[in-house]
Amino acid sequence: MIKKLSKYVKEYKKAAILTPFFVILEVIMEVIIPLLMAKIIDVGIQNGDVKYIVEIGGLLIVCAILSLLFGMLSGRFAAKASAGYAKNLRKEMYYKIQDYSFENIDKFSTSSLVTRMTTDVTNVQMAFQMIIRILVRGPLMMIFALLMVMSISLKLSAIFFVAIPFLGIILFYIAIKAHPNFEKVFKKYDKLNRVVQENVSAIRVVKAYVRESFENKKFKEVNDEVYTYFKKAEKIIAFNGPVMQLTIYSCILLISWFGSQIIVGGEMGTGELSSIITYAWQILASLMMLSFVFVMIIMAESSAERILEVIEEEPTLKNKKRNIKNVKDGSIKFENVSFRYSDEEDENNFALKDINLEIKEGETIGIIGGTGSSKSTLVQLIPRLYDVTSGKILVGGVDVRDYDIKSLREEVAMVLQKNVLFSGTIAENLRWADKEAEQEELERVSKLAQADSFIQEFPDKYETMLDQGGTNVSGGQKQRICIARAILKKPKILILDDSTSAVDTKTDALIRKAFREEIPNTTKIIIAQRISSIEDADKIIVLNDGRIDGIGTSEELLKTNVIYKEVYDSQMKGGNKDEK
Repeated sequence: MIKKLSKYVKEYKKAAILTPFFVILEVIMEVIIPLLMAKIIDVGIQNGDVKYIVEIGGLLIVCAILSLLFGMLSGRFAAKASAGYAKNLRKEMYYKIQDYSFENIDKFSTSSLVTRMTTDVTNVQMAFQMIIRILVRGPLMMIFALLMVMSISLKLSAIFFVAIPFLGIILFYIAIKAHPNFEKVFKKYDKLNRVVQENVSAIRVVKAYVRESFENKKFKEVNDEVYTYFKKAEKIIAFNGPVMQLTIYSCILLISWFGSQIIVGGEMGTGELSSIITYAWQILASLMMLSFVFVMIIMAESSAERILEVIEEEPTLKNKKRNIKNVKDGSIKFENVSFRYSDEEDENNFALKDINLEIKEGETIGIIGGTGSSKSTLVQLIPRLYDVTSGKILVGGVDVRDYDIKSLREEVAMVLQKNVLFSGTIAENLRWADKEAEQEELERVSKLAQADSFIQEFPDKYETMLDQGGTNVSGGQKQRICIARAILKKPKILILDDSTSAVDTKTDALIRKAFREEIPNTTKIIIAQRISSIEDADKIIVLNDGRIDGIGTSEELLKTNVIYKEVYDSQMKGGNKDEK
């Protein structure tokens, strides 16, 4: 895992290498300082040699300044390396998600991906910074300081050979016990983010239905779960501090006790004992720092695993080595197409079964069917948002799997069931389809989609700012802007997935009239619940339980298809009755 993640240091490798280099220099300076202080006490002060005190004191000041300088440089490079590393991780994850198919996206929830790119990356960033700085400083300081103690008194150094393994065992135990709880808590973070995201994005619906108390209860439950697992992990880690304090003060007491006896015996000077006490603090402080690093690494380990899951997820849709980049026309042919979302080989799992369908270029096709009849699934196979399970789909006479995915999708415009607008101006949203489009072209497609009239009523017209998701325009206005954006793409195939449901029947009719007159060569597929939206289509497809139940014109289906006739009678005759 470390090897896989370390390659994302990339251009910050120099800073990552310089950090431990300056840490080593900083440690050397800090280890020299107690030795110089011992010499001042045992030689300079004991002998009253002022010159020696000044010389060694000057050297001590130089070492202190250098230690400070090296510490500042190591901190600066550590911050640069860790921040850059986190930037690269986020970039790698974000770019990888852009290559995901719908199937890959279905595997990870939106809230989980957000948590992984924020909280998890931050945890790994902090752990990386500690690794290249504190994880280098701690062991080096401990080794160098221990060597200095051994050079002064082997007897007193024996205290550390008992204390260090004792602490090591305790830290290892804490790591093993705490890690599973941190794994659980980050999964709960995903759920927490999902609850918050849903509530904030749908706050108008929450208020409209007076469901604040329900949402508060839902948030409280998941928030309490995060608290519970964090509490369990932190209770285990809480042992770290008291154990460290016990070890440190026990070592200091033992050093003072045995050291005073050695001084009385004349084997060691007072300055040397004071330096050993300083080295003891350095050794045990290093252990303390290492314990904090281990805690951070424990947390980061779970985060690193979750990050790698995103990076190593292979897109289920890939281009072939040799792919076709030109889509000849908008003709579509389904040949024995079946599709299921799951990999389980169960006949009941198929969303679509044995679909055979031929659509000529420029035709207008209506699709109607009950909820769950897989209308949206059918059209999502055309731009290869999913791959068929069996059979094949031809666009322009070529299997969609033989096209370059980007080239295929450039020729297919979809207005999805859930219309999506982004924060920015109306013009910026329209230019998602063509970033070079002139103002005249924006107005032309907006007129076709019956959107220009209401856009012109805004004070800023096409420069009107839209909130995230387009929450400051109505549902019908949002749909018409999305349709205009799709037309601006100049596609060979235009798919409207129940995307005129929020507009009135007159506007719906005007949009369909504009399609017939302005884009006659574009193949148009319209999924609708209203018969009036598809009544004049060249062909209407009736879907039922993932199968084609009937194909024909409205007149033909009224004679031959029970489902279509029932829907037609309930809408058209019911509507006439109401009007009377």
